[in-house]
Amino acid sequence: MSTIDFNQVYSEYANRLLYIALRYTHDRRWAEDIVQETFIKAFKKIDTIEDTKKVGAWLSIITARTAIDFLRSEKRNRWMTVDSVQMEPMMSHKKNGMDTEEVAGIRFFQEDVDRSMKSLSKEFQEVLTLKVKYGLKENEIARLLGLKSATVKTRLYRARKQLKQAFV
Repeated sequence: MSTIDFNQVYSEYANRLLYIALRYTHDRRWAEDIVQETFIKAFKKIDTIEDTKKVGAWLSIITARTAIDFLRSEKRNRWMTVDSVQMEPMMSHKKNGMDTEEVAGIRFFQEDVDRSMKSLSKEFQEVLTLKVKYGLKENEIARLLGLKSATVKTRLYRARKQLKQAFV
């Protein structure tokens, strides 16, 4: 294994990783934190790299997974949303013809889906989360996770199938 100049790796990949993190978080400060965390993780495991030509892909995967973990922890830590775009439908449920019971039913169903997703394998959780919650296309997911598009489609199909079985 050849030695890797970490300063060179940082200057070469920092912007790319920031872009990846921004695609997940849509917030520059969070994305910068994720990139910093990515480089800390990479620095600790730099000796595990066998092929220095794959450093970019390796860092991209670490960034994507760190961003997903960050978003999951933010979701768990957030007691109630304060974004007016998200609050407006909740506050105006009467306007949409939905009563309190219907709104509560939808929330309980969403919680059931979230719990069921936790029973899926990590690979299935990743692709399904990226597809459903963040609206990424299969080819974007494939690129971020370093997978083939067909692999992403297969995982999405199987993940959805397992979720359906959980609700039968």
